[in-house]
Amino acid sequence: MGCIFCKIVKGEIKARTILETQKSLAFLDAFPLALGHSLVIPKKHYEKIQDMTSDDNADLFDLVHKAVSMVDKITGATLLAVHNGKASGQEIPHVHVHLVPRSSNDTAGPIHSMFSKKSKFSDKEFDDVMIKIKSN
Repeated sequence: MGCIFCKIVKGEIKARTILETQKSLAFLDAFPLALGHSLVIPKKHYEKIQDMTSDDNADLFDLVHKAVSMVDKITGATLLAVHNGKASGQEIPHVHVHLVPRSSNDTAGPIHSMFSKKSKFSDKEFDDVMIKIKSN
């Protein structure tokens, strides 16, 4: 398998590890958006969060909880981001959580600034999508 994160887990590619459990790994991003930008991944290969076992999911987010407490001490604010599938912007098809230190003078904005087109939906559209999500 050519997954870069799987190669990091196997020790084939060096990573600057900050925390590790039996099932998950937290390390500095090799291409950071800010100093301290870190990634938390499950050691087992999963493409999307919903593919994960409950145990692996719990371990991953327990490690996210611990790592964000550490990363947050850099600037006092941390963006947590998960791209869940290629269409969402996921570049590496292995579940990973970004922990990006933020500050008031960085060039990033709130999540809504990522989208240049601002969508407007009717009450019916909101109700329909709520029903669709709940029925799955």
